[in-house]
Amino acid sequence: MLCSSLSSSYFKQTHSPSPPPTTLYSLLRRRQTPTWRRCYTSPQPAVVSLTEHPQSTDTIHNILNSNEGVSSLMKMERKPLLHEPQARWFPYLDTFRCGNGYELTSDEVIEAVNPCISESRKVRFGNAVRNRSYSVCLVVEGLCDFGNVSAAFRSADALGVQSVHVVSTDANKRYKDNRHVSMGAEKWLDIELWDSTTECFEMLKSRGYRIATTHVGIDAVSIYDMDWSCPTAIVVGNENRGISNEALAMSDLHCSIPMKGMVDSFNVSVAAGILMHHAVCDRISRTGCHGDLTVEERQILLAEFSLRHSNSAISVVEDYAKRKAALLT
Repeated sequence: MLCSSLSSSYFKQTHSPSPPPTTLYSLLRRRQTPTWRRCYTSPQPAVVSLTEHPQSTDTIHNILNSNEGVSSLMKMERKPLLHEPQARWFPYLDTFRCGNGYELTSDEVIEAVNPCISESRKVRFGNAVRNRSYSVCLVVEGLCDFGNVSAAFRSADALGVQSVHVVSTDANKRYKDNRHVSMGAEKWLDIELWDSTTECFEMLKSRGYRIATTHVGIDAVSIYDMDWSCPTAIVVGNENRGISNEALAMSDLHCSIPMKGMVDSFNVSVAAGILMHHAVCDRISRTGCHGDLTVEERQILLAEFSLRHSNSAISVVEDYAKRKAALLT
């Protein structure tokens, strides 16, 4: 993947009030086959402001009870879910496929929406992307209190953990809605849904993660004795039953949070927050930072955030593609 001057100019902009320079257009590629991605376009001309409006279907309740809800969050093209081992995982390709048959790079996506996003929002995006990482991910297994799922998502977003996984062990009872707890954090996370622990863990291991399940037992390692610079999937379990036997058997290690009080457990969402916070702090102490995306990966994730920003973003980008195609014909 190539990173054009637009990438560096955009990230410099977060420290400078001057707007990024206009860059030359690269050639636009016409797709030869139909795209599977559904882009929701508006028949109206693209607006010049991308004021953020929450979508009526963009709630964790709808997202987690429908794979279609999850897929609608992901805008840039994603890598295939193959079980071939990956040394380092990053899910996105440098491609956005428009519903009108064109492909744009992340560079072009940012160029299209950049004039329509406020300066303060650009700074917010830049800071968030620089502090994002896929080296730590969160797995919630079999939770039935949706408030706990929402709170865990909120902590993940706040701490820069971009990837979260939800394993549902009861198809008839998934979650109740509690969006006010998450504060909309789900909009900015990469959420993957799994129907079985085995499927989830096998995929995570193929992406290079070690599986660390929270468990109180004689073989459990204190989280303070772990090296969190290794790619790690943190797994928390059901509010009553805890981690399943299947997850315990498939995990690479069991870890625990030392407790000094009269009770011997945390609320599951609190435990998830503590685990992620300690992982981030340990990574900073060992490597100097938590965010570890390359320049190219930050560019792609920035385009992804820009596309998720508002209901109008897709329309703006597709209008850009149409106008650009007209100039090239």
